[in-house]
Amino acid sequence: MERSHEIDRAQRAKSGSPFLNTDQAAAYLKISNRLLRQLRRNGGGPIFRFHCRFVQYHIDDLDAWSEANSGTAFRR
Repeated sequence: MERSHEIDRAQRAKSGSPFLNTDQAAAYLKISNRLLRQLRRNGGGPIFRFHCRFVQYHIDDLDAWSEANSGTAFRR
């Protein structure tokens, strides 16, 4: 249930603000938030920004990253 809740939140955010937090961005990409955090630490994930102290992902950056990495397996 938690995962579908995050997806719902991501869809609502998409219709409002174009920025998503890590959990929403992971749900939007349909990957785990743990994998997204790993990718961010290793420099292999989508572009992110800090708004104050919070990590935010722009939906356009998520789409661009997804398109560029379609069909690619990730090393963990």
